[in-house]
Amino acid sequence: MVEARLMLEPEVQKIFEYIDSGKNFLLSGGAGSGKTYSLIQVIGQVIAENPTAQIACMTYTNAAVREIDSRFNNKNLHVSTIHDFLWDNIKSFQNELKKSLVGLLNVEEVPNIKSPDGEVDTDYFSEKEIRYKEYTSIREGIISHDELLVLANHMFKTYPKLCDILKDKFKFILIDEYQDTSPSVVEIMLNHLKQSKRNNIVGFFGDAMQSIYDDAIGDLNDYIGSNDVTEVKKGQNRRNPRLVFELANKLRTDGIVQVPSTDETAPNMQYGVVKKGNIKFYYSTDEERLDDLKQILGWDFNPQKTKLLNLTHNLIAPKAGFTQLMAIYDGDKILDYKKRVTNYIKHHNIVDDYSGLTFGQTIERLLQEIPTQAERRLILPTDGMKNFINEHTELYDLAKNYPFDEFRKIYVAKEALLDDKKEDEEDESKAGSKRDNLIKHLFKIQTNVNLYNKGKYNEFLRKTEFKIKSIDDKKHLKEVVIRLQEMSKNTIEEVIEYADEQGICKKDDKFSDFIDTKRYIYDRVKQVKFQEFQNLFDYLEGYTPFSTQHKIKGAEFDNVLVVLDNGNWNNYNFEYLMHQEIFNSLTPAKKKSFSTILDRTQKLFYVCCTRTKENLVVYYQNPSTAALETSRQWFGRADVHEI
Repeated sequence: MVEARLMLEPEVQKIFEYIDSGKNFLLSGGAGSGKTYSLIQVIGQVIAENPTAQIACMTYTNAAVREIDSRFNNKNLHVSTIHDFLWDNIKSFQNELKKSLVGLLNVEEVPNIKSPDGEVDTDYFSEKEIRYKEYTSIREGIISHDELLVLANHMFKTYPKLCDILKDKFKFILIDEYQDTSPSVVEIMLNHLKQSKRNNIVGFFGDAMQSIYDDAIGDLNDYIGSNDVTEVKKGQNRRNPRLVFELANKLRTDGIVQVPSTDETAPNMQYGVVKKGNIKFYYSTDEERLDDLKQILGWDFNPQKTKLLNLTHNLIAPKAGFTQLMAIYDGDKILDYKKRVTNYIKHHNIVDDYSGLTFGQTIERLLQEIPTQAERRLILPTDGMKNFINEHTELYDLAKNYPFDEFRKIYVAKEALLDDKKEDEEDESKAGSKRDNLIKHLFKIQTNVNLYNKGKYNEFLRKTEFKIKSIDDKKHLKEVVIRLQEMSKNTIEEVIEYADEQGICKKDDKFSDFIDTKRYIYDRVKQVKFQEFQNLFDYLEGYTPFSTQHKIKGAEFDNVLVVLDNGNWNNYNFEYLMHQEIFNSLTPAKKKSFSTILDRTQKLFYVCCTRTKENLVVYYQNPSTAALETSRQWFGRADVHEI
């Protein structure tokens, strides 16, 4: 075994030193470092040294599950998504499941779990089995992704025997892409399992700089500090040319400095030496010159070879055919006006009771009670809002009739429409998307239709409530799917109702809750033709050539053009990134508030830049003088050009 270990990467050899000492470990590696390669080596060596031990390997998507599983043919290796792993290990304990779910339903502070019947007692699920599916129906005992994470965390915390069983079953538990994992999962592995005196090893693989979900763990710094996990840093780079990973090193904040791989067969090596590559920064000081830049570059913009990463979907929507949906989720000035009114009430500490009043009546009362014309202007719509209202008078009349207590809580963002875009049709969605529950419901409908059309009948039946008991049922199912395909010109509401009636996609608790809390949004979306959603589906599922904006972690291309668009984004700010003096000049309170934006922007830029295998170009319209100076420090003065 000693000789076999000497054939492993140095980082993997270090991991086995920690395994021998009974320590949990974390392999941290930058983009292109070959973390999956290290994971494969760890699994192979663990199997060789522990031929009878059960090994669990969890990752984020089914695609990653298949990739890892295909490398081995071993009955003791269990590869699955995190959600499937958790469910497999709690589903048999139905009594404990029911007690836990009832308890969580009766605690208002618990996120993601809500009973449609308010408080419930222990008999609520007496006649039902708790099941895990793609949708939620608490009355029927059906939970989905979000509820599962909370429920599993609670059960492992509450029932130490579960921890004993899990440790007895799996001597090794390995988690890939840990940074995108829910804190609840990490808490199970590194906190709750301590309740058991059994021995096992938990290993994590990933990169904190590539964390892409705000509600994910991001890093394990607290656990490293408490010695619950020991970190091994992997410094080599196997993907990017030298100039690219040297630029990436300047963006990292965790001390990892990448160097060329010692493996002469690594993809970024040529004739035994790491490729140099090309990096350039282009800017314009007036209008956008992106088309001019494309001509200058002369690249083949085939999407398989070149990726243009732009941070806005707004220009894509008209080309891809979902303009109306985009306008609802990113351009509703009536909701902006509502925010203006609610901000006035909040900032002026107005304590009047507006319950029972509509949005329109609330505005009228405020105008009557505010003494001066100057003050009244603060709750009147801006010119831009007025123009929108004048163009959408029926919509404004509708908004004015909504109860103010309900309407003031409505928030909409384009992430709720566009989150989690795939790069191509082979890519897979991740659990934990920011899409709202209406868009998720529509996705279920179209996904189920696609599953049927692709002949994936078992998966189709698992996700739907359609029952097949006879040949006539099969014929009817075919007619239903054909009908759904033909409903492109019907409204979204008509499609939702038909899919529910036929059992293709039932209206679940989350869908009902969306209507209860965001009826204004639903009343707008339900009138849109279903064709618009089908176009959106094709775009987000990677069936179109249009490029995504920022979620391209894991992908790689010969050429990458990154467009830095500060636009109206609230979550990103490239001026903060490239002009740190602006950020440093903020007050301590604002600095704390905006530090998350800076951190998110830095990670996004890091992920974008490290996608390339050959050439990287960054374009920025109207950068500040300080931002330009930063670009010269990062890219080199000779490689910063004005268009």
